[in-house]
Amino acid sequence: MKSNPTSLQKGLLPRHISFMAMGGVIGTGIFKGSAETVSLAGPGVVFSYAFAGLLLLIVMGAIAEMATVYPGLNMKDFIRNAMGERVSFVVGWLYCFMWYSVCVIEIIAAGSFLQFWLPDIPLWILSLVCALFIVAINMLSVGGYGEFEFWLAAIKIGMIIVFIVLGAGIVFGIIPGAETTGLHNLTKYGGFFPNGYAAIFSALLVVMFSYGGSELIGITLSETQNAEKVLPRVVKSFILRVILFYTLPILVICTLIPWNSLNENASPFVQVLTSAGLQGSAHLMNFILITAVLSAANSGIYGATRMLHSMAVGGEAPPSLARLSSKGVPVNSLRLSAIVLILGSMIAYFAQEGLFRLLMAVPGFVVLLVWISICIAQLKLRKQYPSKPTFKLWGYPYITLFGICCLSIIALFFLFDAQNQISIGICLVVFVVLTIWSKFRFQPKSNKD
Repeated sequence: MKSNPTSLQKGLLPRHISFMAMGGVIGTGIFKGSAETVSLAGPGVVFSYAFAGLLLLIVMGAIAEMATVYPGLNMKDFIRNAMGERVSFVVGWLYCFMWYSVCVIEIIAAGSFLQFWLPDIPLWILSLVCALFIVAINMLSVGGYGEFEFWLAAIKIGMIIVFIVLGAGIVFGIIPGAETTGLHNLTKYGGFFPNGYAAIFSALLVVMFSYGGSELIGITLSETQNAEKVLPRVVKSFILRVILFYTLPILVICTLIPWNSLNENASPFVQVLTSAGLQGSAHLMNFILITAVLSAANSGIYGATRMLHSMAVGGEAPPSLARLSSKGVPVNSLRLSAIVLILGSMIAYFAQEGLFRLLMAVPGFVVLLVWISICIAQLKLRKQYPSKPTFKLWGYPYITLFGICCLSIIALFFLFDAQNQISIGICLVVFVVLTIWSKFRFQPKSNKD
């Protein structure tokens, strides 16, 4: 009989971690949430995604730099070394809370996409099936999981490229039989910034949810061979891909269909292809949407279970959550995640109206706090690195301070946004509870005379 391993297996390859992070980013935020961002800022929302991409570059660069100095440690370990166990405890649990919120959003979104074909089956049943599927995938060994997620992410990335090419073909009249509008829709309905320049910043509240998940790379470090060498290369190629995979599809959407005629309750991708008369393509795209959101949920459960395992090992979570299966999977952490997913799918039974908007603000706000913590950790640790980093974040310390300031301002916008009052209230309650809990859990050690 094989004994259970005592540490996570280093079974992830560079292509795995790159596509896993892409899988966490390219999900409901782009395929469904983009309808809301476009309604807020019109075609000019591409600047919201570009600016958020700059902030993402700062955060990812900070993670890559610290990874080259502290091999074998992950994102939470960096925060703990910089700011202590209390902050690490609060951020770690918030991060799990964020991923669970994301996963619930993704499985409900997957259920809603399945209703495109199965309208008579209740949403909660379809969401429950999706939840069970995600749990089954995460029971695989880390290498098997990474390979499965690689192909899930590859499918949706490939189809985004096809969508961009197909959309461009329709715009410029290359595809026969499809009605073309040229570029007029980008400026016809109130201009490129129909709701003013300030709307770019309003849209950032949703965009931050969309980009949340990129920092998942910082969690994979414990299961990646030569992470300190691999991560900088992955980050450099990753950022540009994320920005392009968001901005180009949105430009195609706003070109093919008036921005103010999008239905926020349906995927703009399917709406565009249907309006262009490509019904068969809409069915294919719906399949890709399901693959995409399941991939994002898959990445989310990975992030939550590995964070719980890391916290359990560090004494910040119950020790039982550190237990590994014979395949190196944090089995008890996965069981907890399965319970959350199953209960989450039940939410769709009790409340469907406004559910997406309510849940989406939760991870959007939490990811801001996590990103700010990462930047502060890099700012503090740089002065006490035990060795010289082989990769450095450009423009230190000014670029890091710039990132902290911008992320903090966006977080304040979240706090005072009337539409997010309930979800932000939930986040603040969780934050306060965790802060109080951390003070009791980690009492300062008294000095003996």
